[in-house]
Amino acid sequence: MKTEFLDLPPVSTARGTLRLPGSKSISNRALLLAALAEGDTLLHDLLSSDDVDRMLDALRTLSVDWQHAGGDDYRVRGTGGHFPVRKADLFLGNAGTAFRPLTAVLALMGGEYRLHGVPRMHERPIGDLVDALRQVGARIDYEGNEGYPPLRIHAARLNDAAVVRVRGDVSSQFLTGLLMALPLTGRAVRIEVEGELISKPYVDITLALMRQFGVAAERQGWQAIELPANARYVSPGDCYVEGDASSASYFLAAGAIGGGPVRVEGVGRDSVQGDVAFAQALEQLGARITMGPNWIEAQAPESGRLSAFDLDLNHIPDAAMTLAICALFADGPSRLRNIASWRVKETDRISAMATELRKLGAIVEEGADYLAITPPAALTPHAAIGTYDDHRMAMCFSLATLGGVPVRIMDPGCVAKTFPDYFARWAEVAA
Repeated sequence: MKTEFLDLPPVSTARGTLRLPGSKSISNRALLLAALAEGDTLLHDLLSSDDVDRMLDALRTLSVDWQHAGGDDYRVRGTGGHFPVRKADLFLGNAGTAFRPLTAVLALMGGEYRLHGVPRMHERPIGDLVDALRQVGARIDYEGNEGYPPLRIHAARLNDAAVVRVRGDVSSQFLTGLLMALPLTGRAVRIEVEGELISKPYVDITLALMRQFGVAAERQGWQAIELPANARYVSPGDCYVEGDASSASYFLAAGAIGGGPVRVEGVGRDSVQGDVAFAQALEQLGARITMGPNWIEAQAPESGRLSAFDLDLNHIPDAAMTLAICALFADGPSRLRNIASWRVKETDRISAMATELRKLGAIVEEGADYLAITPPAALTPHAAIGTYDDHRMAMCFSLATLGGVPVRIMDPGCVAKTFPDYFARWAEVAA
């Protein structure tokens, strides 16, 4: 039965060590590449969550053979770039990391497919990806609103296009989908990015995983990426999924706000995930950060209070949400800039964040691509925080309890999208 709300008690300090769940971004990319590769892949530490379940379900529907290998390990039998099933109906929930790459791959697979999700997924744009795929001969129809799912994919009529152009300023997942799919054509292709590419570190994750599976793309700044001719995905045998750096942000922020030290294990200095840059952002707020190859630790500033900030957060849009909560604990007004992509995420996160921060007493100015937040002298207790079926809203606002106030989180089960046992883990460090 769905839990309507969870009451979190006030918290005075945060300290402890925890192992992070696997990265959602890495898990779903690695699953799809393992399915497309030649040979079997043993994926270690795969994230257990709704989004990854949607990818696993889709691969099973497409007759990709995968088996649970114990713990969080999965063995995937690669198809050599040809999924056995050429006609399927795929429900992908609200999992953008499954929907966008699968759209690109299936558009070049030579079959008939229908892709759809929850109502919010049908409000999240995909037109830029479809436009790019059509440049190489993909045939994709919209069932409803132009530019949005649901989609019907027909067998492509591939052409000789050597250059594909895609907009980069709405979602980096469009470029990720193209990168993962275009090697299936066997041809050399140059992808040119139009406009400013957002969330660049997520594209670096894609490129790093593609290299691991035998396809080395050449990035030319952020304006173009060259894919080699005769590329094919080959299993590396074993593939290890890092801990989720976005999920790390809640616990690192807890250490910075609530004294600490709080240490997260599974990401660190050697991580391929851009969201480890959240730790550097915390340092700019005065937090004391130490880092090893596979761990990060955060403590409060020596002054005891975070500094107000004005930061461009285009490169870490998911982790940036946690900084909006940090602004409640800063010594003055703060500004989060260049976050327009929040508008097309699981919910309109700029509007949602502004609404819920005000319930805690903050003064919030909301713009097209920014939030300006003035913290209250004291947080308003007993705020009932709406979560908008958005996992990150629920996790972020748990941090408000560090202001010494009880907080009610509505629909706490939405965290299952990426971190099903989040609140149990939160209780381990929050005292």
